[in-house]
Amino acid sequence: MTSLGTPAFRLYILRHARAAWAQPGQSDFERALDDEGFAEAEIIAEEAADQGYRPSLIISSTALRCRQTAAPFRRTVNENLPIEYVDSLYSGGIETYAELAFAARAETSVMIVGHNPMIEEFFHSLVGREIAETAAPFGYPTAGLAILDFDNRPTHKDPGSACLAGFMAPRPVR
Repeated sequence: MTSLGTPAFRLYILRHARAAWAQPGQSDFERALDDEGFAEAEIIAEEAADQGYRPSLIISSTALRCRQTAAPFRRTVNENLPIEYVDSLYSGGIETYAELAFAARAETSVMIVGHNPMIEEFFHSLVGREIAETAAPFGYPTAGLAILDFDNRPTHKDPGSACLAGFMAPRPVR
């Protein structure tokens, strides 16, 4: 893809920010962001907005750490930004991520907020291993945000060709 204009569709892929370890008796699903994670989520939302990256819909895992990562985008981009919380992003595979990202809807810019290893696998499936490993050579970082542009409206069965328009992380990738 070599489009220089407005893409037909833009997908934002956001891995949740850094989370605390589970406390005794606490499930993985209930893990919250730690202090660094809250800072990462704020930084990535502000940086994305400053660069003009503004999804029109966020689809987030219902896990606490994902909900906490998505929240700063609503504050930064638009207080009325719709966020849909979907249970299947917690344990679903990349097919689930594709079905949700590329579902038929009016919005032409969608953000998925989810978990590794699915986020990284989904990213690799859309841009290819070489580009993915160049963008994130040490794996998909917490609060990492990939911005993918498509010349044609993708579907989950045929996502077509994605162009990596940008990759951001709140701290240097190591």
